[in-house]
Amino acid sequence: QLQACGGGLVQAGGSLRLSCAASGRAFGNGVMGWFRQTPGKEREFVAAMLWSGRAISYSYYTDSVKGRFTISGDNAKNTVTLQMNSLKPEDTAVYYCAAKADAQSMIRREREYEYWGQGTEVTVSS
Repeated sequence: QLQACGGGLVQAGGSLRLSCAASGRAFGNGVMGWFRQTPGKEREFVAAMLWSGRAISYSYYTDSVKGRFTISGDNAKNTVTLQMNSLKPEDTAVYYCAAKADAQSMIRREREYEYWGQGTEVTVSS
């Protein structure tokens, strides 16, 4: 089970920090990441990190958030965090954390993730 929190309303240029806590399953050799979705659109990959032996071996970001968003995690606590800086109105969406317990490479396709959080809403005003 994944539980996400940290969404809210912020002005353009501001920052928000999303957190996601996993329970009932360890992801020390898997992938944890974030997707987002706006009304009428498909869920979009945002960022993910690949764990290997409880260390982050690789992180990946969609182009539109590179340099602004940072994904991090605490494997001991089974958490993943998305620090979002320099937010833009186009970042407005419902953000979902996702995880796959066992993975050897980065996963960006929605259908490959096994576990999903409930979504947390981010609104960036202009």
